[in-house]
Amino acid sequence: QVQLVESGGGLVQPGGSLRLSCAASGRTFRSYAMGWFREARWREREFVATISWTGGNMYHADTVKIRFTISGDNAKNTVYLQMNSLKPEDPAIYYCAARAFTASRYSYEYNSWGQGTQVTVSS
Repeated sequence: QVQLVESGGGLVQPGGSLRLSCAASGRTFRSYAMGWFREARWREREFVATISWTGGNMYHADTVKIRFTISGDNAKNTVYLQMNSLKPEDPAIYYCAARAFTASRYSYEYNSWGQGTQVTVSS
């Protein structure tokens, strides 16, 4: 199983930017696809973005498209989520997840999860 550790969360003003990182370790990482999900208070966990480890396939939720970008660095076993133009509706705990092979929008298809990192948007 893959171990995941997120970092990069924090407090930012509306319109600001953050970059989240997810460092992976453990079993062979190259065959894993990665996803970012978020969970806000009183709301279900929702899909944000996903990328196949080859980087050939990536998808973003409509609510974050253009503003957020997922990317990966194979050499560092790390996946990133660049978040720009943050809005008041973006605050949540952001989770990184891994699954074998193909990118997916569905949280139930992921079997490895990080502990999450808090993102707060406030002036």
